[in-house]
Amino acid sequence: MFTKKRIMQFLIAALVFLAADFWMYNSLSTNFLTYEENRNFNEIELFAQTVPDSVSPSAFEQWIPTVKKSISGARAFYFSYDLNSADFIPMLGSDTARSIWDANRNSEEFKKALESVYYLEPMKLPKTYKADYTLDPDTAVASTADSQIYFVPIIDKTGYQVSGAVMILVPNKTATGYNNLLKTLFIVAAVLFLSIMMVLTFTRDPMTGFLVLGLFAIVLVFIAYPLLEAARLSFMKDGQLSLQTWKESLSPNYLVALWGSLRLGIFTATISTVVGYMFAFLIERTSFKKKKIMSILATMPVISPPFSLSLSIILLFGNNGLISKKLFHLSTSIYGLGGLTLVEVIGMFPIAFMTISGVLRQIDSTVEDASLDLSATRWQTFKAITLPLSAPGIVSAWLLVFTNSLADFANPLLLSGDYRVLSTEAYMMVTGRSNLGSGAALSFLLLMPTLTAFLIQRVWVAKKSYVTVTGKPSTTLTELTNKPVRLALESASWIFIGFIVALYLTIVAGCFVKNWGIDYSFTLVNWGEALSRGWTSIRDTVTLAVIATPIAGLLAMMASMLIVRKKFPGKRFLETLIMTPYAIPGTLIGISYILAFNKQPLLLVGTGAIIVINYIIRELPVGVENGITALHQIDPAIEESAADLGADVPTVFRTIVLPLIRPAFLSSMSYTFVRSMTAVSAIIFLISARWNHLTVLIFNFSENLRFGLASVLSTILIVIVLSVWALMQVLVKDDKLTQKTISTR
Repeated sequence: MFTKKRIMQFLIAALVFLAADFWMYNSLSTNFLTYEENRNFNEIELFAQTVPDSVSPSAFEQWIPTVKKSISGARAFYFSYDLNSADFIPMLGSDTARSIWDANRNSEEFKKALESVYYLEPMKLPKTYKADYTLDPDTAVASTADSQIYFVPIIDKTGYQVSGAVMILVPNKTATGYNNLLKTLFIVAAVLFLSIMMVLTFTRDPMTGFLVLGLFAIVLVFIAYPLLEAARLSFMKDGQLSLQTWKESLSPNYLVALWGSLRLGIFTATISTVVGYMFAFLIERTSFKKKKIMSILATMPVISPPFSLSLSIILLFGNNGLISKKLFHLSTSIYGLGGLTLVEVIGMFPIAFMTISGVLRQIDSTVEDASLDLSATRWQTFKAITLPLSAPGIVSAWLLVFTNSLADFANPLLLSGDYRVLSTEAYMMVTGRSNLGSGAALSFLLLMPTLTAFLIQRVWVAKKSYVTVTGKPSTTLTELTNKPVRLALESASWIFIGFIVALYLTIVAGCFVKNWGIDYSFTLVNWGEALSRGWTSIRDTVTLAVIATPIAGLLAMMASMLIVRKKFPGKRFLETLIMTPYAIPGTLIGISYILAFNKQPLLLVGTGAIIVINYIIRELPVGVENGITALHQIDPAIEESAADLGADVPTVFRTIVLPLIRPAFLSSMSYTFVRSMTAVSAIIFLISARWNHLTVLIFNFSENLRFGLASVLSTILIVIVLSVWALMQVLVKDDKLTQKTISTR
């Protein structure tokens, strides 16, 4: 497709468009700057005419600050004219303007300006000056900024003699902002034109090219750009390139918090993996009868609000807990590493359970049968064959739980006590100290152990082979446990599940208690107050989740089809970018979105759009993985036949691919809705007065010890989420072809 003729056509079209693009940008920019200068001159001359008649210093002190009403962010300094010395005497005004005068009073430009003012001619200095507005900050400008300087005469009552002068600083923020916006728009226009021209000129399938371009645009704007902004800010200090932020982040004070996060992650991941393996082995590799109900109960923590279990633990074992104080009068505290590990294990072991279940289900039992036929015991077979073959699932489960534990900050905020973790430090740095740069640096620091663990896992698994399915897979699995072992596994699992159910029932009970820990009398007051104060948050949360769910599902399936079925440059890079949000702590995503979308041309902070975009981007990796897995099981010949009959890519996707991968599509939408309803780590940075989130409100009630209100809203949230999840389970039936029966020997 890269013929000489096509290349020449592309180059000519590109040069013509770029020339026109640059001419339009230059014309608009010059015209606006001219208009801005003329407007400022007019406003400044009008301001000079409002000089007070009184010569008292107090009158001028009140007059000078009013320049901000004429020009936003302007600063002024007043000079009186002394007839005896025939010179201008600096009197009073802005500290910022005074600092500029003191630094440049002997320069030729300033002398020429005062000479012009003496002859009643206002003057704008030809160059800009960097002014330190931190000396007298306001809401319009409060940092160092390039500024234009104007000198304007103050004329006496005769109208022929100068009586003083005013030096006025005008920050270039309006002109600079407009110029940057204009530059961005014209650069985007050039990139879009060149991209479209490349697709139309050099590809056989323009529709696929446009879809790939659109997907690249989405991930670059909403994944790469925010992360680069966060990284850039972490290397800036007072507007200058600096390593000071990283020096502070790597100080012993924060390394202690990093070690706290690592300890918590290691303990949580290890225990969760063991518990998850126990559940997965019981359900997938034994003749246990209650598999369906056990699977449902075991997955409940992962589809409920992330800190609802912390709320239950506090209600039962906190300082005023039902068990710790009311029943047993215990002096031990649930706050700290022990309580955090308990809550995170209960909340995250379903991740390990679901990951390991898939691996155990796919193991071909013929190898185990051969081992048993050679007189090996069940324990020897499990230790030598089943456990090693499930190693990839174990490592993946450990890594996933470890990553989630490091990123969790809602549970540590409620239960950490004096125990420090890095996620809460990053959150407090942003919300408590308004230091986004340090918050971003701490979040990046939290990302390092996650990436390290991921790379170690990839290298370790790649060195070994775990293939057992080489031909027609068996439809039966051999049970590797005897009755006593199976009963022990059942008992341990039911006890664990019973504890989880008790925690959820505690939340429900908290809805009807007047004042938990003090007054356990029955009441319905909590419901009325919680609904009146939380109705807006419930409505906003459901609305935004409903908007994000279908968009995320369709985008994930389309991206999956492009990655699996199409060949195009940069496919591996695109896939990596799409998967990036899964490995990034939510605090880092929230901080990066604040930095990237709090300015033109994408001013999204404070809107519902930024929350919807966060939902979509945050959960996109899981949907894409589901879609890729489903597409690998479908023969591409079906789509090729449709294409041969004249169907374009959107038609093939709509009529063939989407119906065939319906389970993956519905699962992706279900996951997005559930996670959107229960999100907290990134969302807590993005909510506004207009758009609130239910989980943030629950968290605030819990933090303020309003456990009754928190319990009511948690119960409502759990009911909504479980209802949608149950509906999706009905729509997505289990594939009977992949189910296996357990045979006993």
